[in-house]
Amino acid sequence: MTVAVAIGSVSVPPGQVWGILSHQLGLPWPDPDWTRARETIIVDVRAPRVLLGAVVGAGLAVVGTAMQALVRNPLADPYLLGISSGASLGAVVVIVTGATWLGTMSLSAAAFAGSLATMFLVYGAARTAGRITSLRLILSGVAVAAVLSAATHLILLTSERGNQAREVLSWTLGGLGGVGWSVLWLPVLVLLAAIGVLLLRARSLNLLLAGEETATTMGLDVGRFRMRMFVLLSLVTGVLVAAAGPVGFVGLMMPHIMRMVVGGDHRRLLPATALAGAIFLVWADVAARTVAAPQEIPVGVLTALCGGPFFLWLMRRDARRAGAGGAR
Repeated sequence: MTVAVAIGSVSVPPGQVWGILSHQLGLPWPDPDWTRARETIIVDVRAPRVLLGAVVGAGLAVVGTAMQALVRNPLADPYLLGISSGASLGAVVVIVTGATWLGTMSLSAAAFAGSLATMFLVYGAARTAGRITSLRLILSGVAVAAVLSAATHLILLTSERGNQAREVLSWTLGGLGGVGWSVLWLPVLVLLAAIGVLLLRARSLNLLLAGEETATTMGLDVGRFRMRMFVLLSLVTGVLVAAAGPVGFVGLMMPHIMRMVVGGDHRRLLPATALAGAIFLVWADVAARTVAAPQEIPVGVLTALCGGPFFLWLMRRDARRAGAGGAR
């Protein structure tokens, strides 16, 4: 994160980054040798942006990890299942209409409502005779996401606030630019609370991996547990999408990568995935603002360029495993 803050159109030595931030916190720092312009760049522009990238990356990775355990599907992810699209639709409705019925919380509340409704819609559409298959879940998510994305773009095209259309359209691609310190407290608070709750219920997530019947015999109320977790994951997704737009595939890639490193026990997997997601999105954002400088690429575009091939590789790997199992 220190190096990410230092990199940009104006390069700042990492030691000077720490000096500027320490000075802002009122800590003593010998020989302050930076300019006022550099201080403004670090404190008001880059530091909140990098922190938001870490929070969003960690949050999406944790949501993907928990979701894959809840539905027992290795392809589950807020983006692929359409949950991010539902959150985006709710947020865009608030932006276009200018609704402020909950003040500064209106955007996050609308995104949460959209993500929660979408999660239950996709889950209900994929569930047949009490069972969910990977194919039905992914197809339901893709179909719902397509409808919600079309509705979002229709609202933008027909909105009377034409001057906002380009800005909102750029937001729907995912981005961390223009964030200030005033909007960071809610994502940080929600992320810390969600990780705490998920770590406390890590054993229950482990039980679900063994199957619903096994989890039930071990004393877990699967239906109630899933319901509570769906609400929690929808809340996290809604808040993160409201802050940074729909950033895709982080929740798909990071859990699989970290399972190869730390194993499948959620007591280790959840914090490891959060750290990996934070690192990944921070560096994806660095690439987004430096690769085509001075033009900035939406970070969601870069994560999709990484996540698309990863998704194809994951499907081929699972198909090979299924074929090998059938042959045996």
